[in-house]
Amino acid sequence: MIDDRNFSRKDREDNSHLMWETGERRQTYKCAIFSVNEVERKCHDGRKGNFIEIECPEWIIIIPLYRDADGVLRTIVERQYRHGSDSVTLEFPAGLVEKGEAPIDAARRELLEETGFKAGKVTKLATLCPNNAFMSNHQHIYLAEDLELVSGQNLDANEEIDLYSLPLSEVVERMGRGSADNALMVAATSLLMRELDSRKEEL
Repeated sequence: MIDDRNFSRKDREDNSHLMWETGERRQTYKCAIFSVNEVERKCHDGRKGNFIEIECPEWIIIIPLYRDADGVLRTIVERQYRHGSDSVTLEFPAGLVEKGEAPIDAARRELLEETGFKAGKVTKLATLCPNNAFMSNHQHIYLAEDLELVSGQNLDANEEIDLYSLPLSEVVERMGRGSADNALMVAATSLLMRELDSRKEEL
């Protein structure tokens, strides 16, 4: 039988004993989309170590959502080639926050550039750490509604994106399987479902 005394108290809010003190930070590599830093840190008990920190721009995901003429809740998704996995993936529109740009403005811009749609209503679902073991940036998740098609795609030089309108129920079923294996997109889907549940929306 598991003894609860083996665990920290769940109401304990003092995390000072878990914090490490940051010392020297040295950039060891820099490229177009991220830089790698070596950071010296010291624990409260005297232990020291050098740790890797990947510094990236902020990222956004924006989920375009609408009901079709039959009342079916649908979302716009993309298929594109991803160089990291050397595969074609199924994802929501996403991109980088440019220097000096607010994340919500980046979300609106990426939606327009990648799909040609403008959103009359944008709701923030969450801000996540993509991998806080070694990455210092954040991923901002937004829901786009009241969609209006105002232009064609305006893609970057090395982008090629096919657009699909799929029932949300189908996208939820696909997430985490096959080409829909991007973990951040799965997380975004979970946040969307929480939002829709709070609204008592049905798929």
